[in-house]
Amino acid sequence: MFCINCGTQLPDNAKFCYKCGAAQAVNAGQSTQTQAVGASERKVIADASVIELKCPGCGAPIKPQFGEMVITCEYCGSSITLAQSGWSEIQKHTMLPLKFGDEAKIREIIRERMDRGLLHKHLMEESECKELNLSIVPYWIVAVSARTTYTAVDPYAEVGTVATTAALFGLMGGSFGGRNRGMGTGLLEGAMLGGFMGGGMGGSKRAYTLNENYQYPVVAMKALSAYQPKEYSFALSERTLFDASTFPKGIKILNGDIGEDAAIYEAKTYVSQLQAEKAHSQHHMIQNLNTQLDAAEPELLHVPVWFARFENKKGNIVLVIDGNSGNVINSIGLD
Repeated sequence: MFCINCGTQLPDNAKFCYKCGAAQAVNAGQSTQTQAVGASERKVIADASVIELKCPGCGAPIKPQFGEMVITCEYCGSSITLAQSGWSEIQKHTMLPLKFGDEAKIREIIRERMDRGLLHKHLMEESECKELNLSIVPYWIVAVSARTTYTAVDPYAEVGTVATTAALFGLMGGSFGGRNRGMGTGLLEGAMLGGFMGGGMGGSKRAYTLNENYQYPVVAMKALSAYQPKEYSFALSERTLFDASTFPKGIKILNGDIGEDAAIYEAKTYVSQLQAEKAHSQHHMIQNLNTQLDAAEPELLHVPVWFARFENKKGNIVLVIDGNSGNVINSIGLD
């Protein structure tokens, strides 16, 4: 049968349309109990454009949880299968709930961040708040798999080389006397240090691999590119399907102007930089560093974000705060 209102194909015994919710005509010779049983035995493929679903058997509202493919009505047992293509489109638009919506609490977080350390004591009191507002900001979440290979001096060989070099410096220092000692030692030290830096003096190089997976956030607005996070992770386990009505009235929902391809390119660029920084933080004298990246189709995540701007004698201070976790996403103007 087809919906008498919108024409969507429905199970033969449907009482309501799962797309528009319109009541359907029921055969007079069929009992309500039989209709419910018949509906519960069928799986209905939901149209890709459907986000809000109604049970095909009894018309009750069905709210799918994030990632579910088969949704069962808790009232009559009917089930709806959400097509893979349709769900992938819905998955692209998710959100994080607002947990830190109280301005007083945000000011406490700002005070703790600004007054951190002896040099910044009472910094918030000495600054004038010029802006403090909450908006819903879109971020592209790009899943990136990174594999970095490089060669570097073995840290154990490096320690041995340093010890050997220090011992030789001591021996050589004792071999020279008078005014020639300083010049001779300086020349020898320079030659030995050059050999050490080049991997000589017994230093051995090894190949290393650094594998990391990222859920990298790329701000989806060109106007906010200055506030792009460098290394920040949102609480993605708490995300749900995007529903603007769940946010308090008066909060501005910002629209993005950066597309998926640009977001993937940006994510790969930032991840490549992070991989290089991690490698250099673990080893010295790195050579032949190469990073291979694979990125999946991004997801658009809407995040409640607080923007705070202060002015003092030294200039502007800007803090960007995650309204879901209360963490500082990034800051500008703080040492």
